[in-house]
Amino acid sequence: MNDALVRFDQVTFGYGDRTVLDACDLNLHAGERLGLAGANGSGKTTLLSLIVGLHRPQHGQVFVLGRPRQSEADFREIRGPVGMLFQDSDDQLFSPTVAEDVAFGPFNLGRSRADVEAIVARTLAQLGMQEYADRVTYKLSGGEKRLVAIATVLAMEPEVLLLDEPTAGLDEAARQRVIEILLGLPQAMLIVSHDRDFLDHTATRRTRLERGRLLTLPAP
Repeated sequence: MNDALVRFDQVTFGYGDRTVLDACDLNLHAGERLGLAGANGSGKTTLLSLIVGLHRPQHGQVFVLGRPRQSEADFREIRGPVGMLFQDSDDQLFSPTVAEDVAFGPFNLGRSRADVEAIVARTLAQLGMQEYADRVTYKLSGGEKRLVAIATVLAMEPEVLLLDEPTAGLDEAARQRVIEILLGLPQAMLIVSHDRDFLDHTATRRTRLERGRLLTLPAP
């Protein structure tokens, strides 16, 4: 029996006549931080999108949290337990203040106002960002926006984190802060990154997407 939280079984996907994933198998288990490398345009973001149902495989099957996922209803069920951090923080942040951005997801899950306020306070405290609650989101620096985007994902209390280039555009201090945060989290993670040193510090194992295939990389 395969107890992976995320599993691809011979998944194939492409755009037009270009195959992006070619009969790929993938397993992500509890407690793992799986690093995913690959060239620009190789399909790494597409792979993440397949996990949450933004794309659907043309062949093969996607399993998430122990069940095959095929219909929109199947994927809607896991979009709280599986949290996705987009490559561009501005795609994830759209509320006037930090607290409102972090509260958006829990409110959408039907949580009460009291519960949401507690979740926002707890999540910001977890990231050392308590003083940011009333800050205007669009005025934040790139590194600050990245941390808020991570907070919006964590506020959903996910079991699995999908992280698309979490250190892109960050200075060294912000990058180090992201590393510290990720190492302190219990969730299983699939981390897409071009930053080999970052993956050396964070990933428990690594794979590379190349010409549509997932290749196992040696441990750092």
